[in-house]
Amino acid sequence: MTQDFWLINSNHSGVKRFSKNNQNKDKFFEYMFIDSGRILGVLGKESPLMTTREELKVDKARDEWKKLVAQGWKRIKPVWENS
Repeated sequence: MTQDFWLINSNHSGVKRFSKNNQNKDKFFEYMFIDSGRILGVLGKESPLMTTREELKVDKARDEWKKLVAQGWKRIKPVWENS
């Protein structure tokens, strides 16, 4: 089971999900997926509409996480089933 880490922007309209790529074929580096999405309707009632996916090396993904937090994004627990 993959553990996901979620961020939400300050106006609660966008989310990002960070998850480890366990299917990676690279033997030297680990990679993370960063999925971006939009909140539709009431937060937590419907799954977000996921719009893009990036794959970054773990250290670059950590840098992206730190940058987003510095911009006001907040960590949240997943409130959607099977997102």
